[in-house]
Amino acid sequence: MKIGNIILEGKTIMAPLAGITNLPFRLIVKEEGCSLVCSEMISSNGLVHKSARTERMLESDLTEKPLSVQIFGNDPSIMSEAAVIIENSGADIIDINFGCSVRKIVKTGSGAALMKDNKKTEALLLSIRKSIQIPLTIKIRTGWDNSGYQALDISNIAEACGVDAITVHPRTAVQGFSGKADWNIIKAVKNHVSIPVIGNGDINEPADALKMIGETGCDAVMIGRAAISNPTIFSDINALLDGRPVPEPDLARRFDLMVRYLEDSVKYLGEELACKMMRSRLGWFVKGLPGCSHFREAIKQITDEETAKKLIYDYKKKIF
Repeated sequence: MKIGNIILEGKTIMAPLAGITNLPFRLIVKEEGCSLVCSEMISSNGLVHKSARTERMLESDLTEKPLSVQIFGNDPSIMSEAAVIIENSGADIIDINFGCSVRKIVKTGSGAALMKDNKKTEALLLSIRKSIQIPLTIKIRTGWDNSGYQALDISNIAEACGVDAITVHPRTAVQGFSGKADWNIIKAVKNHVSIPVIGNGDINEPADALKMIGETGCDAVMIGRAAISNPTIFSDINALLDGRPVPEPDLARRFDLMVRYLEDSVKYLGEELACKMMRSRLGWFVKGLPGCSHFREAIKQITDEETAKKLIYDYKKKIF
């Protein structure tokens, strides 16, 4: 699959998830076979006004390439300036958020609110496209109702403006992440445009990815929440796409990933902040395992890397 001039080695993409897809997590999923990783959603205003916290979100590593960086905003000039900053930082793809339905984002006219304003969308995309050389993508929802007309309208505008690929999360803005994703919208968009379409929504296990591709004709799949508790879903999907059986679950590998994620987070964030984050995040990896509730309670108290590792190793011994 190609996005502009970027050739992806597979058909799996990690969704941009606020507070989750930072550098340490992206390195984990990349190691597990993810074809394209995406940054957290980044404020265009924060980049242009040189917020240190926002600028840090652009930190990357050569081993995670290609990297897509997603930004949000509604001002064409600010978004274009932010896009140039991102391109100069070494990112391979810039993605524009048309799907966030969180109230504080929507009330500024950003995220899913852009799907209500075709003129603003066109001005925004044309301005950004003229400002950068690297591929440009967008991530959209169905729209504000179930018809899918807004998704088709925005897709048509995007293609005309030089956007290189479209990701479709077929839930309405009102739905958020509730209810069922309507894959028929992905199929409709795929049949409506000639640029690559990426399907997103309700891929909970590897077989769902093949089912989505088969039913919609999408060019690739984007995985979000399912990858949080199971980063190996990417390698499992790759196996199915290659005609190989999904490997048996490797619990030892899961514990290795927990330690790796902890160590990388400490290096990236510092021990104090990393351990605060790990109090919830290490629990992702043990979902469904015997005694996982006790482990989750124990890690809520961690304050240092050594204690966290001991809890991981002690729990591993109980499992094995």
